[in-house]
Amino acid sequence: MAKYTNAVCRLCRREGQKLFLKGDRCYTNKCAVDRRPYAPGQHGQNRGKKPTEFSIQLREKQKARRIYGVLERQFRGYFAKAARQKGMTGENLLRLLERRLDNVVYRLGFASSRAEARQLVTHGHITVNGKRVDIPSYLVSPGEVISVHENSRNNNRIKEMAETLKDRMVPAWLSLDVNTISGTVINMPSREDIQIPIEEHLIVEKYSR
Repeated sequence: MAKYTNAVCRLCRREGQKLFLKGDRCYTNKCAVDRRPYAPGQHGQNRGKKPTEFSIQLREKQKARRIYGVLERQFRGYFAKAARQKGMTGENLLRLLERRLDNVVYRLGFASSRAEARQLVTHGHITVNGKRVDIPSYLVSPGEVISVHENSRNNNRIKEMAETLKDRMVPAWLSLDVNTISGTVINMPSREDIQIPIEEHLIVEKYSR
């Protein structure tokens, strides 16, 4: 499976804002956006050119891709699926991305970032309704229970994360059981539940050209 393997802090700097791609580090003074608040590369500090309508739309699409950690072809697939569904395409797109298993693991607090959540899933540490699922793009549905596999609960990193769950705030469409290190999908996420800095209408305009 293809994935982005370069420095993720460059992605935040390119978008000009924190995308919280490195978990706890993003909340410290080590965050690259705070230390170098300009785009990466040789000409990063000289980008004073007024952005075009196309570039604004492109940046919004890239931002969404980078937040959820999906590549271009996969993102296009989500957009095509969202366009076929009833309702507003932009909101449908964000709901699909939000329902990814790696995102749900992150939202429940089992990982400090989506990248770490994706690793937990691919390494077989996560179960859905008691069955191990190792596909990060698996789309959860209402009623499903996402848990840390029993054999993985002695993992040091998972133990560390479990200790922080009592203070974890989860979206309204999910519920968290701290004692069993599990969460339940209550219903489909609404747009109000998806607290990310994305203007989805710009993405729709980009793909509607």
